[in-house]
Amino acid sequence: MTGALKRFVAVVDRMNHRIGRIAMYGIFVLMAILLWSSVSKTFFTPALWTLETAQFAMVAYYMLGGPYSIQMGANVRMDLLYGSWSLRRKSAMDAITVLFLIFYLCVLLWGGWDSLMYSFKYGGERSSSVWRPYMWPVKLIMVTGIALMLLQALSELCKDLLRLMGHDMGEKV
Repeated sequence: MTGALKRFVAVVDRMNHRIGRIAMYGIFVLMAILLWSSVSKTFFTPALWTLETAQFAMVAYYMLGGPYSIQMGANVRMDLLYGSWSLRRKSAMDAITVLFLIFYLCVLLWGGWDSLMYSFKYGGERSSSVWRPYMWPVKLIMVTGIALMLLQALSELCKDLLRLMGHDMGEKV
């Protein structure tokens, strides 16, 4: 049983680490889009696509980088008491609180999946802007990001449970 949990943790952590390292370069894509937006508004006819494309790039950056952030412990945490706790106590508290995150992500995934299917069902939902891009690509990225975050939350739960059972999973970040 513990071997299967360790393999699950290793696979999920490796996958989200790689995706997160790639996603972090999305900030440069976002910067390039916004730079082009500024240049085109100053010297040329403003491009219609820049604002929404920048928003879509930010969604991809945030959603695909979220699991990596959870894995690295970069999420916001109230450290008033937590920092002085033992590793075992941290693991016990995290095992409880991650259940709330898992529930939230399940609800988010359900809603995101329904929204994605709605986009496909009606021949391709489009934005109401002048540019009118299809919405399914950004919704697909959102659903993928939520699913990856859910997998990472389950991985963190497994790590906490393994620590509570006495297995060395490394120091908590």
